[in-house]
Amino acid sequence: MTKRAESKYKINRRLGVNLWGRAKSPLAKREYGPGQHGQRRKNKPTDFGIQLMAKQKLKGYYGNIGEKQFRKYYDEAVRRKGDTSENLIELLERRLDAVIYRMKLAVTPFAARQFVNHGHVLVNGKRVNIPSYLVKDGDQIEVKEKSKQLAAVLDAVQSSERDVPEYLEIDNRAMRGKFLRAPKLSDVPYPVQMEPNLVVEFYSR
Repeated sequence: MTKRAESKYKINRRLGVNLWGRAKSPLAKREYGPGQHGQRRKNKPTDFGIQLMAKQKLKGYYGNIGEKQFRKYYDEAVRRKGDTSENLIELLERRLDAVIYRMKLAVTPFAARQFVNHGHVLVNGKRVNIPSYLVKDGDQIEVKEKSKQLAAVLDAVQSSERDVPEYLEIDNRAMRGKFLRAPKLSDVPYPVQMEPNLVVEFYSR
């Protein structure tokens, strides 16, 4: 098990939120941080601490993206016209693994990344195995024919935990969908409040 995958069981408790809104979250049993000092009283966070927490939540939600890659998304968001925080959310939601998760073809962002990595996904009819691949408006995304009977996919499609957002189109039976348009922050169905404006403040210090 990779460090990234292993750490996902601690992310919710470290951040103190049920990041993916799952019933299986460890917060349901232990509402304190991981480790021997997890139950210590917490001090009032500083502005820096609040901004850092906002960044960690956003990174964690998308499968615990590495700092180097996340900083590249921020730099690209700054370079683009418009609101930097909205640009950042758009870039993250265009990731192929995020699209697979949003389309309910995987139960978690971690499972979505692995699913793409293993070559089960086609974009406009061509196999793409790069989870960070950025999907464009109008792109067709589908599960490879040989992969449509995988238990993990069938479980995800039948799950009632989440709804597919309006900026995506999905045919559950065909396991095929389309990325319709760039989402705004208000369009994205986060189970917890995300504050990309604080992430922008963190990197702007």
